[in-house]
Amino acid sequence: MGGRKHRTGQDWKLLREACTTLLDRVPELVDEHLRQLFAYSDVYARVLPYDAQWREAEEAIRIGVETITAPREAPRRDLAYAEEAGRRRAGQGLPLDLLVHAYRNAGYLVWDALMESAGGEPERLKVLMRSATMVWAAVDAQAAAASEAYRATELELRRRTDEQMQALLDALLEGRPAPGLAARAAAGLDLPEHGPYAVLVLRVERRDSRETFHRRVQDPDFRFVWRMRADCEVAVVALGAGRTLDDVAVLLDGRCPGPGGLSPVVRGLGELGHARRLAELALRTCPPDTTGVVRLDQRMPTALVVSQPDLAQRLVSGVFGELLALEPADRAVLLETLDAWLACEGSAGRAAGRLYCHRNTVFNRLRRLEQLTARSLSRPRDLMEMTLALDAYRLSSGAGTS
Repeated sequence: MGGRKHRTGQDWKLLREACTTLLDRVPELVDEHLRQLFAYSDVYARVLPYDAQWREAEEAIRIGVETITAPREAPRRDLAYAEEAGRRRAGQGLPLDLLVHAYRNAGYLVWDALMESAGGEPERLKVLMRSATMVWAAVDAQAAAASEAYRATELELRRRTDEQMQALLDALLEGRPAPGLAARAAAGLDLPEHGPYAVLVLRVERRDSRETFHRRVQDPDFRFVWRMRADCEVAVVALGAGRTLDDVAVLLDGRCPGPGGLSPVVRGLGELGHARRLAELALRTCPPDTTGVVRLDQRMPTALVVSQPDLAQRLVSGVFGELLALEPADRAVLLETLDAWLACEGSAGRAAGRLYCHRNTVFNRLRRLEQLTARSLSRPRDLMEMTLALDAYRLSSGAGTS
């Protein structure tokens, strides 16, 4: 706890005598030190058993007193011990401000004891006063060494904890079968093991968009636990009491920076792997120009199509075979008309308004589609086939060349 300034003669002799005398009082100082710490905050008593704290404090104060008169070239045992203490306290969870307070408190006790050892003798008091700066500089150096080691350890512990939590989350989202996984994840992620959850899979290309989106969807009724992946982000959504998937959709509406898929609600952490696969399936139903979040439960027919790509291609070729042989521009006009007519719930007038053409033009295009596909839009089964074929075509790789 001392300085390293070289001293000779009478100053050195008196200072060494004071420190030697003080070593005999270290147990007494430790008792008072711990009494004051426990009175200052009950956190100290919860960190470590009293006997263990006493031994550590005794060693720290003894090393500090011995360092005051240590040769200039001697290793700084006090700083090495302070670094060890900082690492220990970070691992034990003692707040950093209480660690620094402990060093300050020990410094005051040692300094007061040194002053008492002078016995009121003017010469000894002068020596101690000339040593005050170096003693308190040493206390500051010890507190700084302990604090730096504490912060480094805390950062490493946080990194390890984050990695463990991410590993648990990954295991849940992958649906890996492991005994007790859901219970461990619930404890580690501070989530209920059983309860309503949904999974959101979001395709976002820009980082600033991600961060803005995360801020926008903060809501006390929901908790989002995010996991970044190479091509997307995945969020586990914990629904608050009484909240539904409709509430999640309302929260996400207009705030999403890119296409996303939302799973149905599942009833516990153990079902998140299944929910993640359903959310990814919902995302696959999004055409390239989609900017919002789609729900699987509202896109089931399209989800059936995209989940069977081989059958989807056969459906496209079987329904749109002759249509695909047309010139790209001609083909695009007919498919755009069909898409608009379906979006307008079979109203030729509303479709014409959307397409900026006459309603008779819409009728003529639809009749041509019926001729090319050999199907009638007035027959439910034919209409279903054409609707699914249109979805499959738009979501296929060839749709971008239409």
